[in-house]
Order: sequence, then structure tokens, then C-alpha cells
Amino acid sequence: MNSRQARSARHPGVTRRAALAGGVGGVAALTAARTASAGPAGPDATDLQPYASYWYPGSLPSGSPGPGVRWRSLSAWRPEDDPDLPFNRATVPLAPRFTPPPPNSTARAGQARVSALVSFATTSGNPSQGSPTADFYALTHWAYLDELVFWGGSSGEGLVLAPNAPVVDAAHRNGVPVLGTVFLPPVAYGGQLRWTRDLVRRGPGGVGFPVADKLIGVARAYGFDGWFINAETGGGDARLGADMRDFVAYLRTNGRANSRTDGGRGGRTDGGPDSPTGGGALRVTWYDAMAVSGDVSWQNALNEHNAPFFRGADTMFLNFNWGRSGLVSSAELARRMERDPYELWAGVDVEAAGWDTRVDWDAVVPADRPHVTSFGFYRPEWTWRSLPPDGRAPAAFHARDDRFWSGPSLDPARPDRSGPWRAPAASVADRSTLTALPFATTFNTGHGTGWYERGERTGDAAWHHLGLQDRLPGRRWSIRTAGARPTVGFDFADAWRGGSSLLVDGGDGVLGDPATIELFACRLPLSRPTVVELAHRTDPGSADVRVELAVALEEEPPYRFSYLPAGILRAGGSGWTTATLRVGALLGRGRGGRTVHALGVRLTAPDGGAVRWRLGGLAVRDARPPAPGRPAAVSVAASARTAEGTAALRLGWAPSRRATGPVRHYELHQVLPGGARRFLGGTCGHAYYVPALRRTADEAATRVEVRAVDELYAASAPASVTYRW
Repeated sequence: MNSRQARSARHPGVTRRAALAGGVGGVAALTAARTASAGPAGPDATDLQPYASYWYPGSLPSGSPGPGVRWRSLSAWRPEDDPDLPFNRATVPLAPRFTPPPPNSTARAGQARVSALVSFATTSGNPSQGSPTADFYALTHWAYLDELVFWGGSSGEGLVLAPNAPVVDAAHRNGVPVLGTVFLPPVAYGGQLRWTRDLVRRGPGGVGFPVADKLIGVARAYGFDGWFINAETGGGDARLGADMRDFVAYLRTNGRANSRTDGGRGGRTDGGPDSPTGGGALRVTWYDAMAVSGDVSWQNALNEHNAPFFRGADTMFLNFNWGRSGLVSSAELARRMERDPYELWAGVDVEAAGWDTRVDWDAVVPADRPHVTSFGFYRPEWTWRSLPPDGRAPAAFHARDDRFWSGPSLDPARPDRSGPWRAPAASVADRSTLTALPFATTFNTGHGTGWYERGERTGDAAWHHLGLQDRLPGRRWSIRTAGARPTVGFDFADAWRGGSSLLVDGGDGVLGDPATIELFACRLPLSRPTVVELAHRTDPGSADVRVELAVALEEEPPYRFSYLPAGILRAGGSGWTTATLRVGALLGRGRGGRTVHALGVRLTAPDGGAVRWRLGGLAVRDARPPAPGRPAAVSVAASARTAEGTAALRLGWAPSRRATGPVRHYELHQVLPGGARRFLGGTCGHAYYVPALRRTADEAATRVEVRAVDELYAASAPASVTYRW
């Protein structure tokens, strides 16, 4: 293999596999109908399923698309003509975040950061709002990410891929911007140079770039933060290189937007379907492929051949064959350009080998001197995809993902740097969005094998929807104990709310010595009214467990915790219980109050024995706010019967006319005969697709209820609509 072939074998466009065919976009816009039914001549159920959007920049391929693929031109896109936009629009603002002092001596604040290129699903056929399976890459380690690229695109489906709303909403709740992908593939993978020319075509009189304006419009309408530009189609000339250089600068400069955040709450003030998520200027990341000559020439460094693109962009992803001297020279050139060298991502391809990937980490993040650049993971969803199909249980995936991000020690306070894998926790400072009250989490990871509400299982179907994911512990798992270390992780066999809970398995006799589990680094205000609520339980067969809340009021690690009793849960697993601790009255002092810098729990098995303790919910609040207002104008926009006898529905609604505070998300339930409810799904937006509403007991009509849910998981009164069979 010659040097060019070696480069080609590792760049993103070549290593990405061809996407599989899926389904087509929806056909019905939201209407104002209050009741609906579908006769034999109605739309087919598969036509109603909304999917993540993808386009070609301008001209379409020759021939016909494959099964389930829909060819569309971005040049013709208009938001008012986009029937799936209500289902693809993200609504959670990009939350501000801060960097707490790192938990170990080798992680550096203000230096290397992490980007990740993730393929959550295929380009076509990727449902807009999750689907009825828990087998999904439910990314949760947002604390180490500075940027997420929604990776995809192919010559046979489309080259411009917009991220779907659940991914954006989850990322924004944790302060992480999300970029869509513009992928111009190599000729060997179907790339055509005309598509590159379509992308950078100038406007009338050579002024502006019409497709760049469309990219800006899509990002604003869909609520995400920018674009990753990956131009790998060879054969261009210097004129094309100059056009691309100017296109990149135009896209970034004209993508300015007012910064809209929500004060760090991770929710939003519900201003309606068109409320912007915001995040400041549109972000542009350039991939090191095309050179200013117009041809493709991977440089594996920042140099004169690609510096003009970096000058116009926010960041640049360096191809994978970088070396020590090349990264040093790249950092030096970035400084001469008056740019931050940590705006360069040194590519690390983990698609094939994950944590067994050989990387010269000291070239990027040396332990004994300042970091050189940042680094970018290509396809970290290896932790999920490399599991055997029959072994992709959610808990198994999260255990592997924790190892990928925290390292084999599974403790960011004591990272293992002896092996070939240097996990982000060993080098990169984590971030947090926990700066305002109320804050609550139910340790819901965004997928599950059922749905729980207050400990009761109200949905039996498996599901995934990252927009419903909670803010989760960032440091997994920092544990202090003089004895044996318990096992900590997300578990899906039981939950207080959502699909998962936090399980601490102490084994037989492990918790004879107290174990303090750090959960959240934060900067939460503490005043006399502040209370903390813990929803917890022991499993059947567990011994007694003494539970204490751990609160740190000073920021410097290791945290000096104060411990507040939360009760002794008796042996045998007696069910969920909620402890309410008046933390402000016990720890707050002075008229100005204090600040909570870390939260955790301390567990002890006073009499020994096996311990299995679950934490299902944690909330920090002052006065409890009023419940959110009832949604308005719920309607069935379109419906269709399925071959299985169920119904597919497109639902829409408006925010409450009585705004009482931020709405976190909406939940939908089917009302069963007798008054019980079945969970159908949830979303952060104002439209939802129900793929299979099941008729119960030959009922003539089924009522669907929509509730607004706030940051403390209090639900509004229901608004309902009836579907007639």
C-alpha cells in the first residue's frame, strides 16, 4: 500500500460504510382537526413516518433512488414546504456550562477538547423521534465533548445530512453544540465533482452562495448549530479551491445568530414551535481533505495547503495520519494565525478497534507539558456496534461506554494511564451545566425496555428517544471507600421514572466500609429554603443500607463533603421511598446563601451482607413552582391504518396559553378502558408521530392525552384528542 492508499484507508469518507435503505418522508402537514379516522383510501402508514432530513446540494443523481430513499435538492428546500420539520425541529436551547476543577492531576482545563463524529443510524430511514427499540447508541458522556458531528451522507442517498431533534435536544441540555454533515464523497464511493460545484456555486453577479444560505436556513429552522464540511471528491482545480475557501468563510460569517440560552436550566421557556434554540454564530468545522489547489490531498496537519479553509472556519479536523512534528508545527501555525491550537482536532479513528486503537497520545495530550492540540474521535459508537446483536442490552452497552470515556479504572479521579488507551477522563477537563435551580434527574439515559412513572411501569414497549434523556453524572464513577469498591452503573430492570435508574451493587459485605459516590459537579445556589429529594429503594435480597446525602460547599478537589442522613432502607426491598432533606436550613448560612459544588451519596451496610441499592431520582429545589399549563389545540394531522390493525398518527399541539415556567418535554398517553394510561412516547417539540396505536377491547374511539412536563417532572393537566376507529 503506497502512502496515498494508506491515507485513503483511514479518512472518514472511505471508512464510512454505504448506508442501508430505509423509509420515505412524511406527506401531511399539521392541521387543526380535533378528531380523525382513516378509511381504506387514506394514506399508507409508512408514508406518515417522519425521518431525519438529507439532500443533495443541487442536482440529483442519474437514474432512480433505491428502495426507501428519497432524492431531494437542498437548493429547492423551503421551511414552509417541509412536512417533517415539526418532527425534526430541536427546541432545547444550548445551555451554558462551566469547567469545575478536574478530579485528577493530568486532566487540563482550558487545553485539549474532544470532538466526535457519530453515525447514530443510516442516512435514509432514520426516524425523526426515536423508535420502539432500546438497541441504540444512547450517548451520555457529554461532559467531555466540545462538539458533536451528526455523521452520515452517501452518494446514493444524499450528501447533506441534518441531525434529528432528539440528538440535538440531548446535546444542548448538556451544553454541546451539534453539527450536520456536508459529505462530498471520493469518486471511488460515487462522488461527482458536479456536486462540489453545486455546493459552492456563487450567486448572481458572483455575490454570495445560495446553497450556503440554505444551509444557514436549515440550521436555524431545525435548531442545530452548524456544519461539518467534508469535501473529498478529487479532480478540482485552483478556481474550485478558491470558491470553496470563500464558501466556508461566507457560511460562517453569514451564519451569525443572537445567542439564546436558558440560564443553564437545561429546559426552555416554551415560546412555541418556532422558538429558536440559539447558540451564537453558526459553527463550521473543516475536514482536512481538499487543498487550496482544488484537488483532494490529505495533509494530516495544518499548513499552507489548508490554512485558508481553517481561517474561514471555527475548527479543523486533521486527517488521521498525523505525527508528532506535524502536530507541533500545526499548533505553531495556528498561533501565528492568532488562532487557538485547541481548535484543531487530531483525528483518532476508533471505528474498527475502539479502545484497542493504537494512538500516540503523548503527541496530542502529553502528561508532562501543555497539550498540543485537541483530538477528534471518528465513530466512538464502536462501543455499541461492536457488541453482538444478541448482547446489546442497554446496561451492557453503558458499561462499555463508561470504560471508553473513563478508562479501565472506571474512576476519573484515578485514571489508568499505563495501557495503550488514554480515555478522555485522563486528559480532558469535564464540564457541567448545573448552575441554576431547580435541577432534577431520574437517571434516564434516553432508552429502555419499558417506561416508569413514580415506580409504576406504564409502558411495556422498548424505546429510545435521546431528547428524553436526563442530565447524568459526568464523572463515572468517582468512588471513595476504604474497603472494596462497589459496582455502579445504569440499570434497566426497574426505574422511578423513565427507563433506567442508578444501581449500586455492593456484593456480599462490600459496603461494610462506607462508600461515597460522587454524582455531580455543580454550582447550585444554596439558601435556607433549598431542599434535596432522593427517590431510592433496595432490591429484594439486599441487606439494610444506610443512605446519606454528600454535599460539598467548596470547589477544590478532593471535595470535602458534609453528610446528611437520608434514612436506613431495610433489608428485603420494600419499594420506592422519597427522602426530603432540608439542606439549606442545615448547611446554608449568611444572608447571601452559599453554593453547592458537588453532590453525591454515601452508603453503608451497617450489618454487612449483600447490597443492591437504587437511586431513581434526585432533585434540588427551593419552592416548588406551579405545574405547567395544559397544552393547547391538540390535533391529529394525519392518520392511517396498518396491516397489523393498529393506527399510525401524526399529532400536533401548541404550547399552553398559561405559561408558568419552562417546559422540559411533553408526554403522550393512551387512555385505556377503565381509566388506566399507556405511555406512547414523549418529545421536546410540539409534534409527535405514533407508529402503532393499539385498539383496546374493540373500542369505537381512543383518547390520546398530551401533558407538559417541567424540570421537576411535574405534569400539566392533560389535553386530549380522539381517534375514531
